[in-house]
Amino acid sequence: MAEKSKVLIIGGTGYIGKFVVEASAKAGHPTFALIRESTVADPAKAKLVENFKNSGVHLITGDLYDHESLVKAIKQVDVVISTVGQFQLADQVKIIAAIKEAGNVKRFLPSEFGMDVDRVHAVEPAKSALEIKAQIRRAVERAGIPYTYVSSNCFNGYFLPTLMQPGLTSPPTDQVIIPGDGRPKASFNLEEDIGSYTIKAVDDPKTENKIVYIRPPNNTYSFNDLVALWENKIGKSIQKLYVPEEQLLKDIQEAPLPINVILGLNHSVFVKGDQTNFEIEASFGVEASALYPDVKYTTVDQYLSRFV
Repeated sequence: MAEKSKVLIIGGTGYIGKFVVEASAKAGHPTFALIRESTVADPAKAKLVENFKNSGVHLITGDLYDHESLVKAIKQVDVVISTVGQFQLADQVKIIAAIKEAGNVKRFLPSEFGMDVDRVHAVEPAKSALEIKAQIRRAVERAGIPYTYVSSNCFNGYFLPTLMQPGLTSPPTDQVIIPGDGRPKASFNLEEDIGSYTIKAVDDPKTENKIVYIRPPNNTYSFNDLVALWENKIGKSIQKLYVPEEQLLKDIQEAPLPINVILGLNHSVFVKGDQTNFEIEASFGVEASALYPDVKYTTVDQYLSRFV
């Protein structure tokens, strides 16, 4: 067995970052998390940081905006994974510069964890939000850094607990609002599984300079399919209110930030079908559940059963 790569996660205390850190440590990779001093002192993050330590994660004090600390951290590892949030996406050019200077990185995974940004048909302002990720892809490619882009599609925790119904805290039982005609398919994945697939990919030659799509067949549903599955679980029919595309586009234009971005993403996913309206070709990508059948992923069916 080849030695497992040393992995550095930047943004490891964030929403998806913590699952990537946990998956890396669990898989036996020497795992490093770049942590700001302010994060260590943050009571809200204290338990998470403690969990990292207990899992054997090496905490490195540093900052995305401190070039010297970034280069120093990167020199200790083989693989760098960024899981920074939306407001820091553009600043990943700083990670690219530090990786170039360090000169030792075998693979970089920029912060993606959504749709394939080169294959979307989003309207503004979601279009601009997604273009930042595309710009980072081009910067990585220009720099000649070996990469893997993880297209994890929908996070279960964001979409399924309310079936995307505004203002609800649990799935609907009386009526459901469905964008468009409810037929385009999307892919929904548990955050822990996204972490597992991401870490599987870091040492795999088959994922080098490729997009890893997390699109398991059992987790690919149209909005109509999701509602039918939920109705089956609760044993009753729900009233369905379909929002025509023209109305949705009008809502996007009139909504304030960040609601307009969220509505724009929903339009791209559930009306345009941007997660599944193309074939994954070997020239640019691989599908995670086919590549790693040993990962026992949680199905949408299993996940929704939690709410019954």
